Amino acid sequence: MSTYVLIHGAWHTGDELADVAIRIRAAGHEVHTPTLAGNRPGDPKTVSLKEAVQSAISFIEENNLNDFILLGHSYGGMIISGVVDQIPDRIRRLIYWNAFVPENGECINDLVPPHYVALFEANTAEDSSVMLPFPVWREAFINDADLATAESAFARLNPHPVRTFNDKIELKKSLSDVQIGKSYLNAQEDIAMPHSLPWHPRMSEKLGLFRLVQMPGSHEVCFSNTGLLAEKIMEAGRD
Repeated sequence: MSTYVLIHGAWHTGDELADVAIRIRAAGHEVHTPTLAGNRPGDPKTVSLKEAVQSAISFIEENNLNDFILLGHSYGGMIISGVVDQIPDRIRRLIYWNAFVPENGECINDLVPPHYVALFEANTAEDSSVMLPFPVWREAFINDADLATAESAFARLNPHPVRTFNDKIELKKSLSDVQIGKSYLNAQEDIAMPHSLPWHPRMSEKLGLFRLVQMPGSHEVCFSNTGLLAEKIMEAGRD
């Protein structure tokens, strides 16, 4: 049996991955779903990308986790890239689930289309947080769910520190040079990134040697198809 650490995306907390974790635990695995700095209740929204990465590392070290599978969803791809750069010896395998795969010196706003950068700027609040408008959530992020599911999931989201989209990541080596098993889990109807700028292969090919696992669904299959997502995570994480 394996240990999984599941890192959530922007606007989420670890709680949104709780149902997926239950399914993976039912198969006999140990699963952790930490919430990153900047997304925890009461956190300031001025948190940097480096602080968010450090919060994940601190969780791993405080729980004495080793030989585990580290998954990042969406923005979580930035986080796991920073984590493996600093503590590679603790990690058995990386899983990027419709996630950003950065090179050194890149930020999320370098990797998204210009209309998203404008959207983030237009929706940044005085506390330096940004929220995703519901129409974008409904059509681009959770397009495979019914309206009731989309609305209930949206109600669980929280404002995200916009600085983490602008901060450039610092990596000592390219992800393609990291000598750890890597998987890319691709939900094929995910149009959070337009299909002209796809998650796969645009992001996945930056991993070098990797395992591709695909499934139907949107960016938010953690709400719309929890059971299949859990199965595919275990497929991506197996030896």
